Amino acid sequence: QLQASGGGLVQAGGSLRLSCAASGRTFSSYYMGWFRQAPGKEREFVAAISWSGAFTYYADSEKGRFTISRDNAKNTVYLQMNSLKPEDTAVYYCAATMVLSVIGAEYHWWGQGTLVTVSS
Repeated sequence: QLQASGGGLVQAGGSLRLSCAASGRTFSSYYMGWFRQAPGKEREFVAAISWSGAFTYYADSEKGRFTISRDNAKNTVYLQMNSLKPEDTAVYYCAATMVLSVIGAEYHWWGQGTLVTVSS
């Protein structure tokens, strides 16, 4: 089970840190990813991290602004979001997979989502 939290309302240029706590599985065995879905749009990949945390991958629009990290001792993955823009407004989902991927269909376990709203 994955539980995402940390969303909220922030002004453009601000920052938020999302957290995703995992339970019930061997967290450190899974690659973790963050996806988002804006109103009226399809879900899109944001970032992913390898099981050890040594390798990370980002969507082009998030490079340099977002940082994904994980703490296997706490069974938690994080998404630090800086320099937020109104177009970052979306429900953010964390997900787990056995292979590092940018494709949502390859993620087998999903959190419930947390809403991020960026005002202009």
